[in-house]
Amino acid sequence: MSQLMVSISGVRGIIDQGLTPEVALSFAQAFGSYCNGGKVVIGRDSRVSGPMIQNVVTAGLLATGCQVIDVGIAPTPTVQLATENLHAAGGIILTASHNPVMWNGLKLLAPDGLFLDGEQGAQVLALREQRNFALKTWEGLGSASVYEKAVTDHLKKVLGLSFLNLAAIRQRKFKVVADCVHGAGGVIVPQLLEALGCETVFLNLEPTGRFPRNPEPTPENLTQLGEAVRAHRADLGLAVDPDADRLALVSEKGVPLGEEYTLALAVDFLLRERKGKVAANVSTSMVLDDIAAKYGCAVERTRVGEINVAKRMREIGAVIGGEGNGGVILPDVHLGRDAMVGIALILQHLANFPGPLSELHLSLPQYVMCRRKVEVETQAQTAKLLERIKGKYRNEKLDLLDGVKILRAQSWVQVRASNTEPIIRIMSEAATPAEAEGLCEELMALMKT
Repeated sequence: MSQLMVSISGVRGIIDQGLTPEVALSFAQAFGSYCNGGKVVIGRDSRVSGPMIQNVVTAGLLATGCQVIDVGIAPTPTVQLATENLHAAGGIILTASHNPVMWNGLKLLAPDGLFLDGEQGAQVLALREQRNFALKTWEGLGSASVYEKAVTDHLKKVLGLSFLNLAAIRQRKFKVVADCVHGAGGVIVPQLLEALGCETVFLNLEPTGRFPRNPEPTPENLTQLGEAVRAHRADLGLAVDPDADRLALVSEKGVPLGEEYTLALAVDFLLRERKGKVAANVSTSMVLDDIAAKYGCAVERTRVGEINVAKRMREIGAVIGGEGNGGVILPDVHLGRDAMVGIALILQHLANFPGPLSELHLSLPQYVMCRRKVEVETQAQTAKLLERIKGKYRNEKLDLLDGVKILRAQSWVQVRASNTEPIIRIMSEAATPAEAEGLCEELMALMKT
C-alpha cells in the first residue's frame, strides 16, 4: 500500500515510509518555483516530525529565492488567514490533519489563502515531476523571518463578527471542557474561550504532538471528553483535530453530537441572522437541506474537498458553508474550515437558546450516518469497484458528482475514493441506525464479491 498521498493541494504520508526529507524538499522547491521567489507563509501543527519537515521545507523555499514568513505552531485556518492578510504569493501548512501521529504533510495555499485548485496544483506537480526548479545562486537566495501575530489576527477577526453578542455569551459563563489532542488548537482555543467568558477545563492542551488517542474528533474517539463533561458538570465539550480546522461537540450529558451537527448548528444560527445560500459537499448530511428550507434558503452541493466548497461559496455568494466533518466555513472571516468560527457561532446560538445543548441539538431534524472504509491498492481497483456499483444501481437515482451516491426518499448511500488516504469510503444516512448501517453493509457486501 502506498504511504504517500499526493493531491492537487499537497502531499501527506508516513514519515520515512513515503514522506521523506527528499520528498518534502522536492515539493518545497516546486512550490517555491511556482511562487516565483515571492513571500510564502509557513506554519505547522504540533507533530513531532514538524521541526524536521519545517527545516527541510524552509531550505527548499530559500533555495528558490522565496521570502519565508514563519508563523510557528498555528491552526490551518490561522495560516490561511495570514497568507491572505500578509499578501503572500502562497502558503504552506505542515500538517496531516486528522491522520495519526506517524503522518505529516504539506498543504499548499494560493495567495488568497485557499488551497490550490486543480489547475494551480497541476502546475506545481508538473514542476516537481520535471524537477524544473528555479534554484538561485548564493546572491539570489531567499530570506526568513518570523511573524508572531497570526493567532492574534485570527482571534480579532472571529471576535469582531458583527452578529456575535459578546456580552450575551459572557453573561452565560459557559463551563466548557475542551480537548485539543495536544495539537495546534492549544495555542488558540484557550484564548478564544477566555475572551468569550467561559469557565474552562482542558484536556490534552499542550501542543506536544503526542496524540493520546486517534486524533480524528469522531464520536468513538471522544470517550475521555464525554466523561470529563459529566464529571465537571459542564455545559458542553469541544474537540478539535490536530490542525484545528474541524470541531466536534459533546452535549452536557457527555454524549457526542456527531460532527455533522457542528455545521448544522452553525447554519441554523447564521440563517436566523442572515438569509442566503449555503454550500456543502455531497457527503454532508441532508439535515442542512431541511434547515435551509425552514429559512427559505437553498443548499448547493460540491465534490468533497475544502477547496471545492470554498470556490463554490465564492461563486454563488454563500453566507455559510462547510463539510460534515465538523468544518464550518464563514466567508466573513475566511473561506476555509475554521474550528474557532464554529466555537463562536455555536456558543452564540446556545446563548440565545433557553435550554441546554442537548435540547438545541434535538430541535433540529435527526438523521443517523454510517461510515465504513475499504483499503485499496491501486486507483484502477478503485475505478473498477465504482463502475460495478454504478452498474448495479443504474436504475436508481444517482449523483455522480463525487464517486457514486444513490439517492432514495429519506436516505442515501455513497461510495467514493478518499482524497487523503488509500481507501474507499462508504457513507450512508437515514432516519434510524439500523437503516443507515444496512445501506453501508449492502454496499460493503457488493464490493467484496
